[in-house]
Amino acid sequence: MSSVKVPFLDLKAHHDPIRQEVMVAMNAVIDENAFAGGKFVTKFEEEYAKFCEAKFCVGVANGTDSLWFSLLAMGVGQGDEVITIPMTFLATAEAITYAGAKPVFVDINPETFTIDVTKIEAAITPRTKAIMPVHLFGQCADMDPIMEIARKHKLFVIEDAAQAQGSKYKSRLAGSIGHAGSFSFYPGKNLGAWGEAGAITTNDAALREGMQMYREHGQKKKYYHDVVGWNGRMDGIQAAVLSVKLKYLNQANDGRRRVAARYNQLLAGLPGVSLPVEVEYAHHIYHVYALRVAQRDTILKLMGERGVSCGIHYPVPVHLQNAYANLGHKRGDFPISEACADSFLSLPMFPELTDAQIDTVATEFKACLAQIKS
Repeated sequence: MSSVKVPFLDLKAHHDPIRQEVMVAMNAVIDENAFAGGKFVTKFEEEYAKFCEAKFCVGVANGTDSLWFSLLAMGVGQGDEVITIPMTFLATAEAITYAGAKPVFVDINPETFTIDVTKIEAAITPRTKAIMPVHLFGQCADMDPIMEIARKHKLFVIEDAAQAQGSKYKSRLAGSIGHAGSFSFYPGKNLGAWGEAGAITTNDAALREGMQMYREHGQKKKYYHDVVGWNGRMDGIQAAVLSVKLKYLNQANDGRRRVAARYNQLLAGLPGVSLPVEVEYAHHIYHVYALRVAQRDTILKLMGERGVSCGIHYPVPVHLQNAYANLGHKRGDFPISEACADSFLSLPMFPELTDAQIDTVATEFKACLAQIKS
């Protein structure tokens, strides 16, 4: 057993090198007293739109709001349906529900873990209003066929890019392809705030106006409310933090790709283990490095005992959650998502992982495999 302890995530190692730069930025917000929305949010919106190669960015309070406001701005509401996947964090479906619509699930591709584009059209009904592909773990869904289906059926496309800041589909960046791109800046994300924050990207000026209105209690002008909105503004301090961290995002994503490449090299060819695949069209940024292995729960426990913290994304698919029992789904409805939920094991993944730490993870994982087979 190794004496090297490996955390699943080390935000201290990520933030210490830029701590002073961030503190200067936060002090600027305090000096200006621009705490709720304001000039620092506007600055970050401009920077992030440019980063994503989108025309507009709307900063919001969190990633869930970014999905919800996108749907509302598109007119999605009571009686509508939105197609998405069950292998995702619950927020994807929650936003659909809170817009008044029904989530309609399509299973995932077993190689990419993103929506199986060959199954989308069969799920479309006269009530379908939008498709919400999820760029799971940092790899974009296959967007060209999705956009073609959307054009054919006159549907909106919202990219759930909560885990895909800087990910690419062919030559295009996540968040620049669909009618809107939804991002979370939860602290553990590739681009993480020092608290809660989110953003929406779009190339459509009318959608941008709607999103801005919904985050501001339905106001275009103060105290004049055109719709029933919500309090979903981004904090000025979070915007300032994100402006600093955005400068280092590509470098951090390169660090994640370095970690993933070393894992791939060290774990290649292990019987009964499926490593994540970066498909030809993708530039994967490995928000999560999730492999598949039998007896996952046992291995998770053994890895923890050996000083290596791992995780599970996600142990219960959305269609089997108690919160969505009203949809009437049962085990077997989406078999690939279910099989992945039973076998996903997320290894430590952050840009600052050293070669020694990566080697320790691989060594201990192999030892755990050997132990359960003995």
